Amino acid sequence: MDLGLTNKRALVTGSSAGLGEATARFLSAEGAAVVIHGRNADRTERVAREIRDAGGTAATAVGDLATDEGAAEVARAATAAGPVDILVNNAGFYRHLSWAAASPDEWRDTYNTNVVSGVRMVQHLVPAMRERGWGRVITIGGGLASQPMATHPQYNAALAARHNLAVSLARDLKGTGVTSNVVSPGAILVESVRGYVTDMAPAHGWEGTWDEIERKAVDAFIPNDQERFGKADEIAAAVAYLCGDHAQYISGATIRVDGGLIRSAF
Repeated sequence: MDLGLTNKRALVTGSSAGLGEATARFLSAEGAAVVIHGRNADRTERVAREIRDAGGTAATAVGDLATDEGAAEVARAATAAGPVDILVNNAGFYRHLSWAAASPDEWRDTYNTNVVSGVRMVQHLVPAMRERGWGRVITIGGGLASQPMATHPQYNAALAARHNLAVSLARDLKGTGVTSNVVSPGAILVESVRGYVTDMAPAHGWEGTWDEIERKAVDAFIPNDQERFGKADEIAAAVAYLCGDHAQYISGATIRVDGGLIRSAF
C-alpha cells in the first residue's frame, strides 16, 4: 500500500530513542522526510545520520519541549528546510511512583512534559497545516488513559489528558483537511522496558530464558491476548497509516495497538 508520504515532512518528538526512533525510521522508509527530535544532540544526530546512511532524508531539532523557549527552538529547526506536514507528539516521561510518593511538584512536571509540551508543538505547527489544507497530528497515548493502574497516578492522568486534547483538536480542525488522532500502545518492548523487566525479575522469581521471563511478566502485569509485549514497529505502522492519504476519514479516533490489553469493546 502506498501511503502517500513521499514529499511529506514529519517531526517526531522524542525520536532520539525508543518508540519515537522506531516511528521516525518507519516514516522515513515510507518516503517521508523526517525531523529527529531529542534533548541530547549526540543521540539525536546519530539517529538522523543512520537514516541518511540508509537513503532517507533526516534533519535534527534539539530542545526541551517542557519550556516555551525550547519548544520554539525545536519548531524553528523543524521548519528550517520546509513546512512540517506531520506532527507525531510522542515525547514524554514518567517515574514509577506510588500515590504517597508522587508529590504535587511531580504531578506538575509530569503534566507539563507529557501534555503541555504537545500543546506547544500543536500551536507552533498546526496553523500552517490549516493554511495549506493538509496535515496530520498523531498523539501517542496509552492504555493507562482509560484503564489506570494504582501506581504512577500522575502519568495515568497525563495520558488521559493527551487522549482528550487530541479529540478536542480534531473537532477544532473540522473542514481543514488536517486530522488529529491517537495511537494507544500497550506495553512496548523498547530497551528501557526490557531493562526494567530484567531488573525486577529476581524479586519476582522469574527465571529462565528471556521468552520465559517475558511470559511471566506479561501474565503478572499486562495480560493480553497475544501474551507478549508489543514491538515498536507495530506502533510505528499504525502511526504511518494514520499519516497517509488512506486515513483522511479517520478523525478524533483512538487506535489501540495493545494486543487486547484493554478489556473493552469501546
